[in-house]
Amino acid sequence: MIAYDISDPVRLRRVIKVMESYGERLQYSVFLCDLSDAELVDWLTDISAVVKPTADSVVRIDLGDTRSAAGIHVIGTRRRFPQAGTTIV
Repeated sequence: MIAYDISDPVRLRRVIKVMESYGERLQYSVFLCDLSDAELVDWLTDISAVVKPTADSVVRIDLGDTRSAAGIHVIGTRRRFPQAGTTIV
């Protein structure tokens, strides 16, 4: 599951386009994505090209990958997200 908080309307539209190509929208800023390892790398490259880390937040929550530890991965600011167990990407 991926959620985002984007502070600029232009970047927001770009993030939405990226997210629509990788997953299904559950709510306005929440997408469910079932990504392979290669797709995850592609998504990270695409989203990182759009997001401004000092102003925006993108959170990827692993809901069940048994190959690695589940967790919360944050790109950008950490506002409103848990501190413990997070990984800044």
